[in-house]
Amino acid sequence: MTDDRDPAAAELLPAPFQRARDALRAVLDGPSPRPELDLEDMPAPQRLAPYAAALSGSVYRDDDTEVASGRLIVLYDPAGRDGWAGGFRVVAYVRADLEPEFAADELIGSVAWSWLLEALEPAGYTAVSGTITRAVSESFGDKSDEPSTTELELRASWSPTDAGSGIDMAGHVAAWCEVMSATAGLPPAGVTALPDGSGGTTR
Repeated sequence: MTDDRDPAAAELLPAPFQRARDALRAVLDGPSPRPELDLEDMPAPQRLAPYAAALSGSVYRDDDTEVASGRLIVLYDPAGRDGWAGGFRVVAYVRADLEPEFAADELIGSVAWSWLLEALEPAGYTAVSGTITRAVSESFGDKSDEPSTTELELRASWSPTDAGSGIDMAGHVAAWCEVMSATAGLPPAGVTALPDGSGGTTR
């Protein structure tokens, strides 16, 4: 992949991909979507498409414990690919430690998938596909007193659509951040979690 951080190399980038990179850079240089979320630039895989860019993200609780992480990769091939609707494809990965009430829900996979689709709706998407895996870890022997933990992994890809004024790449980043935060058990942005009678929180 051409390094668009080099001014000379950036001139060689196709205009649509350069606009996408500019949108990602604006997200990184602007205020975080929410205080619990930390976003960083990361090297993009170079064999998936002629042009690629990537972000990594982590969600932290108040005690600085990481409870979710993810990656977002933006791929661009001017010639398109089979299964793509246009030259762009977005690939997302989210891993989160599920809260006990979420882990016990047999429908959590379907719920998490619905979170993704709802979050993507404002940005525009098509040809979405993916998998959601829930893994339970139990401890035995000398670690038998440690509680069981449940992790959720979401892997998805989709093609962003042009709503008439260009692809809203910042909107796709926002959707990924929203899903990462939701799987971590955070309330929607702008909603304050209230303490419940058991010392937990309600949303």
